Amino acid sequence: MPQNRSLKGIAVAPGLAVGPVHIVRAALDEVPTWFVREDEVPLEIGRLAGALMGVSEVLAQQEARVAKEAGPKDAAIFAVHRAILEDPGALRDVEKTIRDTRVNAEAAVQKLIEHLERTLGGLDGNNLRGYAADVSDPWRRVLDMLLDRDREEVHRSNGRVVLAASELTPQVVTYLPRERILAVICEKGGRFSHGAVLARSLGLTCVIGVPNLLGRLEQNMPVAVDGVLGTVTLYPSEEDLARFGEEEQLRRTRAEAVAGFAAEPCQSSCGKRFVAQANVESLLDLETFDVAHTDGIGLLRTEFLYMERNQFPSEEEQYRLYRRVLEQMGGRPVTMRTLDIGGDKPLPYFKTPPEKNPALGWRGLRISLQWTDLLRVQMSALLRASVHGDLRILLPMVGTLEQIDEARRVFDGVRSQLAAQGYDVAADVPVGVMIEVPSLLFCLEAVLERVDFVSVGTNDLVQYLLAVDRDNAWVAGLYEPMQPPVLAALERVAETARRVGKPCSVCGDIAADAVTALLLAGLGFDGVSVAPQFLGELKYALRSASAAEARDFAQAARRLGTAKEVRAHLAERRRALHNRLGGAAAKG
Repeated sequence: MPQNRSLKGIAVAPGLAVGPVHIVRAALDEVPTWFVREDEVPLEIGRLAGALMGVSEVLAQQEARVAKEAGPKDAAIFAVHRAILEDPGALRDVEKTIRDTRVNAEAAVQKLIEHLERTLGGLDGNNLRGYAADVSDPWRRVLDMLLDRDREEVHRSNGRVVLAASELTPQVVTYLPRERILAVICEKGGRFSHGAVLARSLGLTCVIGVPNLLGRLEQNMPVAVDGVLGTVTLYPSEEDLARFGEEEQLRRTRAEAVAGFAAEPCQSSCGKRFVAQANVESLLDLETFDVAHTDGIGLLRTEFLYMERNQFPSEEEQYRLYRRVLEQMGGRPVTMRTLDIGGDKPLPYFKTPPEKNPALGWRGLRISLQWTDLLRVQMSALLRASVHGDLRILLPMVGTLEQIDEARRVFDGVRSQLAAQGYDVAADVPVGVMIEVPSLLFCLEAVLERVDFVSVGTNDLVQYLLAVDRDNAWVAGLYEPMQPPVLAALERVAETARRVGKPCSVCGDIAADAVTALLLAGLGFDGVSVAPQFLGELKYALRSASAAEARDFAQAARRLGTAKEVRAHLAERRRALHNRLGGAAAKG
């Protein structure tokens, strides 16, 4: 057994977790690689043999079917592919890679594919290059079967695991149901990437930026993950586990101390109300928190309803889902964001074109306004559901006034059509926009004339203001929400909305930090929307200060010149809160 080792990474989402590792691929074109113990080499070779047999059987079935339907000549390619897989030399090469380098079968097969394409694909002539593709194709099918069977095996089991991958993506975070995931650990990713935001929303312990992580791991290796310190301990010892237990008890005590505040109204010590709503990814999230502890849902990301299916949900399916959410919230407001796909949130059944810079590309409302049938169907389902609760509709990735006008025309047209068809629709369904594209900062008054409310999506606003792709590991360290220009932009939104009398809130990830939420209240925002598990500490922080103290705290931050100074300012307040909280927990 290897010596105990503690690997340092970057803390993304708090929590402590101990359990076996399951290594997954971060993207469809990636092959996960992990270390195989010597006694597991025969098992990997057995997995390879099973996949070869499975692919050979499928090829034989395809050969028979095509021969029957189109003739033996067209079916011959499947016999050729079976013969390629029976080549003893290629099989020896793959098995040798597994034995000599002690890697999993998937990685060994990928190495063979790359060798075939490098040696044969580089030869002159279209026929030779086509031959290279023919030779590698059956081995790609073996690779796919290995990956599918590995996924099926972990899905069939009931155990909880720590997911490990090369990069933190939404696909990794949603690889298994939430209750099966203990933590997520990755080599690359940004603290504010889409995957990181999703991990925090789901309450998953998460650490990224661990160098050469996968090269140190074995499938099912026990690890201990600390999402506050940003560490991953391989083969944790009894002492490690005891220390984890003590730390977990300390954090649990603090969490219990703030838990009671979740049921309290969110207001300053002088009684000024501040809206504290929940971010929701799917219907399953509604079962994880007490709706009475929230002022509603400030952001329901409807794209995850689409991502959970293998085809576009029909209007009727969407209507039933939206109705369930509204009814379950018992009259509390529910803000549903229209479909926000593109970038790193693809739908498996809707292929968007490859883009050099997807963060600035075809996504959000840009897609909906080009594929207006998608928007009309969703708007129709939303408006039909509106009579079952307090619905608000939020438009994502808005960059121009023309886009708002066009979306409002679709909204008005769908409303009129539903009325003509005899459907009941709520008399007032507010429509708002996300402030995440910087261009809107320079026409806020005109924006607010056209909409009923605004919600700041700081996750994207920060990356666009700072020209930093938050999903790019090379520059993720430059992504800093506490930069003074970002605070200036936030203050401008709050001031303008307050002046014209329109509600404004923050649904971005920074609001999940209780002290940052206090800062936002001081800047003039009406409320925030965060993952439900953060509501207790958030309310505690807001109730610990008067409205005047919050304003003073925010203005002191605005006078600072660097992000480092702002973070130090927030850290000082956080320490004071924790010290006070520790005293309250001790008295309790």
